[in-house]
Amino acid sequence: MTAILLTIVLAPLLASIIAGIFGKQVGRTGAHLVTIGAVGLSFLLSLIPFSRFVLDGQAPLDMVLYTWAESAGIPFQVGFLIDPLSASMMTVVTFVSWMVHIYTIGYMHDDPGYQRFFSYISLFTFSMLMLVMSNNFLQLFFGWEAVGVVSYLLIGFWFKKDTAIFANMKAFLVNRVGDFGFLLGIGAVLLYCGSLHYGTVFENTEALSAESIEVFAGHPWSVVTLTCILLFVGAMGKSAQVPLHVWLPDSMEGPTPISALIHAATMVTAGIFMVARMSPLFELSEVALSTVLLIGAITAFFMGLLGLVQNDIKRVVAYSTLSQLGYMTVALGVSAYSAAIFHLVTHAFFKALLFLAAGSVIIGMHHEQDMRKMGGLRKYMPITWITSLIGTLALIGFPGFAGFYSKDAIIEAVHESHLYGHGIAYMAVLGGVFITSLYSFRLYFMVFHGKGRMDHHTEEHLHESPAVVWIPLVALAVPSVLAGAALIEPMLFGDYFGSAIHVEHSHNVLEEVAHHFHGWFSFALHGFLGVPFMLAAAGFATAWFLYMFKPEIPGKIASALSPIYKLLVAKYGFDAFNQTVFAGGARALGGFLWRAVDATLVDGLAVNGSARVVGWLSGVIRYAQTGYLYHYAFAMIIGLLALLGYFVYV
Repeated sequence: MTAILLTIVLAPLLASIIAGIFGKQVGRTGAHLVTIGAVGLSFLLSLIPFSRFVLDGQAPLDMVLYTWAESAGIPFQVGFLIDPLSASMMTVVTFVSWMVHIYTIGYMHDDPGYQRFFSYISLFTFSMLMLVMSNNFLQLFFGWEAVGVVSYLLIGFWFKKDTAIFANMKAFLVNRVGDFGFLLGIGAVLLYCGSLHYGTVFENTEALSAESIEVFAGHPWSVVTLTCILLFVGAMGKSAQVPLHVWLPDSMEGPTPISALIHAATMVTAGIFMVARMSPLFELSEVALSTVLLIGAITAFFMGLLGLVQNDIKRVVAYSTLSQLGYMTVALGVSAYSAAIFHLVTHAFFKALLFLAAGSVIIGMHHEQDMRKMGGLRKYMPITWITSLIGTLALIGFPGFAGFYSKDAIIEAVHESHLYGHGIAYMAVLGGVFITSLYSFRLYFMVFHGKGRMDHHTEEHLHESPAVVWIPLVALAVPSVLAGAALIEPMLFGDYFGSAIHVEHSHNVLEEVAHHFHGWFSFALHGFLGVPFMLAAAGFATAWFLYMFKPEIPGKIASALSPIYKLLVAKYGFDAFNQTVFAGGARALGGFLWRAVDATLVDGLAVNGSARVVGWLSGVIRYAQTGYLYHYAFAMIIGLLALLGYFVYV
């Protein structure tokens, strides 16, 4: 098993090195063959641990590969923890990444950075695998930072575009804020548990819950609450929760394949996975759980609203990702960790499908991304159209599709919760259903139906994307339909995750949901009578009325509700606030410190000041250098008398 696990994680790394360093030697064909082959091999080999630890129910494998360093008796190790949670993540990550790799051949066909792009996305896969397979916080943090670095490279892949450079720097800096909290949380774990190994830490959770710390004098905090909140700050950055969400929409500046990879299977899911992995800690603090719940609810509802005013096809899907990440976070907050991972898995399939379908549209439209310049593409791109419809139905939670099972399970879990904030969260996730349906079908109708709004030249050359592009769409469409029905019973109501996820009995909301579950088919039939379906249907009807039947009305609504429309277009002012207060404040502080410290103290006093003193002193002393011998003899005699006087006196 060790050889299999090492091959899974190292094959993409080796392929990345070959495509990146030896790109000229292997050529474009060699670069995509070696990376696609390596990631495909990782996926096929991932089925082995998935079969053993999920299907066969073998005991988790916790192994140490080697000790990297040791300090004060604390070992810093590299190792693997393979259980149903990590095995599921490995399978999803490698499969989606494999599809994205294949798709990239068509999308990046004419790009001069072809080999470099394949190198980056293969390195991205390696980084995510290191993260999900880790058995300790050190390796987790390595993978955490590695996906951040590679996302920086990929978002700014087209580095000659100013907007791309701005976007990748924004993503990098915002994630550093989250990672600062994450690192403090890991530090707290090490301080109070004396280990970074998951198993050792989780065995000491009871002792940890009894500790307190005074962050502010006279106000003791529970150590476990503070630790969990700090760890969640890291998850807020990676999984783009308010207010650390601002980087994710701008990540659309990167090529579409990386948008799919970031949003579906790698970076943004890291935070959700981490909180689920840390469930033994989070279960000890209802304060931390309520914090997670409320932040997820705010993200799910308010980020969905922003998708209603976007005209860039990729940005609509990006804000959809923000909203769906909010749903996953809400599930974590009510201790429905299984539901969060279930939605992560189904979302990976249909969100990758929607992004790659959007890329297919962009290829057909000659890299036009404004939906106002599209329309009627159904007859030109039938495969892209039908797969987009499947992805859309999965996203809105239409009964029977994958997204329905995971999203409705989350809504029911929130309804059964008694944690502080559950009422607000329930209303937010219900409202999010209507909003999701509205912006999803707004995109669908504007792109694929109605009158064509593209120019004549573009319309003449419209056709379906090549097979290397649409085959991954079809491959992702299948689990977007079937994965929910296949996984709902074992993942939510069976012993799918075993000991990988821990839930206190008083928090076990899924146990209550299980009382109303009578199989996947019955669950789907009952979905047609539920409030979420009615809200989704209302969103569909509203989108059809506004964008098909009366397309002139949206403009009138925007004018009538101008303050609200401007607020949504301004993204609630987060970008302006960050640029004015944080970026502007940082520049102003830097300017002040430069003038006060560098220019005045360092340059003015230390450097230039000392030079001026030396110059003045030299100017004074040089008058003693007259060139007359008797002046020097007189000075020597005076000095000799002074020394004699000193010694006689002493």
